[in-house]
Amino acid sequence: MRARIFAATVAYVATMLVTAAGVSAADADAKPNVLIIITDQQFADAMSCAVGRRYLHTPNMDALAETGMRFTRAYCANPLCVPSRTAMFSGRYPHETGVQTNDRTPIDPARFPDLGRWFQAAGYETGYFGKWHMPYQQKLCFETCEKNVYSGEPAARFIRAERDRPFLAVASFMNPHNICEWSRGQRLPGGSVGEPPPPEACPPLLPNLAPPRHETDIMTHMRKAYQGHRLFPVGHFTEDKWRQYRWAYYRLVEKVDRHVGTVLDALRQSGREENTVVVFLSDHGECHGVHGWNQKTVFYDEAARVPLIIRQKGTTPAGTCDALASTGVDLMPTLCDFAGIDPPPGLPGRSLKPDALGKPSGTDGDYVVVENHLVQCVEVGGVMLKPQGRMVRSQRYKYCIYDEGKRCESLVDMQHDPGETNNLAADPEARDVLLQHRGYLQEFAKCHNDGVALGMLEAVNATKP
Repeated sequence: MRARIFAATVAYVATMLVTAAGVSAADADAKPNVLIIITDQQFADAMSCAVGRRYLHTPNMDALAETGMRFTRAYCANPLCVPSRTAMFSGRYPHETGVQTNDRTPIDPARFPDLGRWFQAAGYETGYFGKWHMPYQQKLCFETCEKNVYSGEPAARFIRAERDRPFLAVASFMNPHNICEWSRGQRLPGGSVGEPPPPEACPPLLPNLAPPRHETDIMTHMRKAYQGHRLFPVGHFTEDKWRQYRWAYYRLVEKVDRHVGTVLDALRQSGREENTVVVFLSDHGECHGVHGWNQKTVFYDEAARVPLIIRQKGTTPAGTCDALASTGVDLMPTLCDFAGIDPPPGLPGRSLKPDALGKPSGTDGDYVVVENHLVQCVEVGGVMLKPQGRMVRSQRYKYCIYDEGKRCESLVDMQHDPGETNNLAADPEARDVLLQHRGYLQEFAKCHNDGVALGMLEAVNATKP
């Protein structure tokens, strides 16, 4: 298996070197550098530029937002590490690559070219530093690799180095992922955040701590299944404990912000800041108490919506953009656009460069789609479920459907109910909107050959026409 994958890798890289970009050395020298900064398990609004400084202060993330475009409605492809990162670096949906869980069975690099090799073929020097967690062989994707998930210094050294080629650098940090260990009372691998203060001094309770009204039966079941699992021991959390949980989560965000600062300081010191496109994002979010959930994997905004800032100092305006974006399938075409490189053929995403420059092209879609496969659970009442799901986020609504359960659909008015507290799927007055979003998913599934989604729709249309 590995020999075949290696041979395929060599073949596709050889093809790329001949045909992918076709750039001269002079052209390569004129191209912008690219710096991707990835955090792990950071909700989109877990930055002080989004929520203020009363309980959280992230000066380095804020500095990027002050000179760049912050996308307020960016969603990951799947709210779990490996499928999300695989989508980001392949530009393909999880159902295309077959990567829907944290299983890292290698995928075919000839069929799904990765971002690192694609930029190498265009004349870029490439380096990856920190957490990998993808089904590619790292050293075949990036020329320089170091694994230090709790320090920005390896990436900083790479950025400061003298070179005669533009660079693509990835700084991939672990935190605030250590909130998983905190919830279990374990030692934090990246260092302690200290003892939390009394609950009254911690961030307030979230307004959507309770389960949604008319919740899908599969989510009710999965909450019980997850909370019975040793990895998710939050079923017994009191309101006071949730407040302290949020306090600890914010401290971990501040920790990773300091590492972000190390990398950005190196970029300034290198003198390449104005010729470097910086992309800041996270692989997925963190529920931190919404509807009784912690961690990720589900479609609630706190798990699926992620930070995304694109900045080229002196080029991108400072501002926010509410265009719907997918950090999974849109990242690769966006970076190719900034670099003047033809993207791999057949990518389903779009370039966000016009939006980042404050000049929307008007080609953004009516919706984005997120996928999941909930496999980390235990039996509840003798039943073990591992449902797959699809989420459609349109301009106003969020629609979700699962392949398990009788009440398998949800519909939320995100304009009037951003906390996702009321499922409207069975409301007769929302019937037309429900059918519209089934139509969106069917359109997507047919366009991108998503057989699982088509099967879900076929089943629900047969029982609930």
